[in-house]
Amino acid sequence: MGFQIAIIGRPNVGKSTLFNRLAGRKLALVDDTPGVTRDRRVHPAKLYDLHFDVIDTAGFEDAAASTLQGRMRAQTEIAIREADLIFFMVDAKTGITPDDRTFAEIVRKSGKPVVLVANKAEAKGAQGGVLESWELGLGEPIGVSAEHGQGLPDLRDAVVEALGEKVAFGDDEEDDDLAFSEPLVGEDIADPDAEPAYDDTKPMRIAVIGRPNAGKSTMINALIGEERLLTGPEAGITRDSISVDWDWRGREIKLFDTAGMRRKSRVQEKLEKLSVADGLRAIRFAEVVIVVFDATIPFEKQDLQLADLIIREGRALVLAFNKWDLIDNPQETLAELREKTERLLPQVRGVLAVPVSAETGRGLDKLLDAVLSTHRVWNSRISTGRLNRWLEGVLGHHPPPAVAGRRLKIKYMTQVKTRPPGFVLSCTRPDDVPQSYIRYLTNSLREAFDLPGVPIRMSLHASENPFAGRAKKRR
Repeated sequence: MGFQIAIIGRPNVGKSTLFNRLAGRKLALVDDTPGVTRDRRVHPAKLYDLHFDVIDTAGFEDAAASTLQGRMRAQTEIAIREADLIFFMVDAKTGITPDDRTFAEIVRKSGKPVVLVANKAEAKGAQGGVLESWELGLGEPIGVSAEHGQGLPDLRDAVVEALGEKVAFGDDEEDDDLAFSEPLVGEDIADPDAEPAYDDTKPMRIAVIGRPNAGKSTMINALIGEERLLTGPEAGITRDSISVDWDWRGREIKLFDTAGMRRKSRVQEKLEKLSVADGLRAIRFAEVVIVVFDATIPFEKQDLQLADLIIREGRALVLAFNKWDLIDNPQETLAELREKTERLLPQVRGVLAVPVSAETGRGLDKLLDAVLSTHRVWNSRISTGRLNRWLEGVLGHHPPPAVAGRRLKIKYMTQVKTRPPGFVLSCTRPDDVPQSYIRYLTNSLREAFDLPGVPIRMSLHASENPFAGRAKKRR
């Protein structure tokens, strides 16, 4: 991917629709409401035989720099500077507006190669709008329909012409050393009963979620050291789940910023429902999820529901108490918050909670250390031998209760999965084992093998009877 293309234009001309078409997935939110997109989003894209990165941007609006629209425009101007080619998009159905002429002048002054894209060209009467767009002085307009995929061959040819074949197609030579870097068949097969070492070089995916205005975008900007995401005092600025690639201590990390999630009963508008659904997809895609609490009003019902959702999804959970710079009695408050954490989230006993200030940058290193520690536990594997030696001691100290006058027998235990750790107990009458005893085993396992703060899956299976189904032999 040797070049980047930024899609620029006024609101509601179809930029996000074209972005989704080029990316091959419905990543950006699309709605008839103008101004849905606010942050800029970058994603690998493909246009027939061309491979590149495409940047979706907020609609250009003429507004003061201090306003939300002004800050959105600043993000779009950054995208123009980063791009190698600009798709300037207009609405052929509506025709050219004064804003189109104003923003075309800004794009022209950037000095970047430009392809004029006349979207919605499939509409009745749109041909007049396509011809009218010649007035912008940006060259021949390419009539497309981002919604239906029409006109993309012409768009591909325009990209090659604007950039030249050398830039458009890049270096096609394959790296001969790549084949030697890949493991041979069978080399990557490990002993299933071994406890593999944690690989701290693999990329990690982290999602940041929380209620509106908790400081999620500000925190990500502080972590990566640049104003990558749109922030401000207004609640609900973020709408899309934006991914940001980042390198921390030599490790590749993909951060997902998500829209603030309110209680389900308060989410009425279609656009907010789409934003919440986008955030839920980010949680399912992530490995570690940071729930950002507002330390001045922590542990609202919605905070606990979000944490419970992450646990049910089986993701590693870390809590961040943001806006710590506004707390007057930090030591007393921290002790109180940690006590509440243990009491209100017993299903992930030992979850790490870190006080931070996204505004000042305080505590962010400790937060990332907590993320790494939790991710390590989430990936941990315990050998079957160690598990059964532990199980023997536990059963001797506290055997399972008798149910209906019959003893329950637990025979052996093994770990069947990681991410999160999942275990299987072989026992008689699994449906009769009390939930209280399963919790006792889970908490004992968590303490014995140091598995704090991650969901633990425990399932019970009846051991197979080799004589089941056989008729009794007659003497």
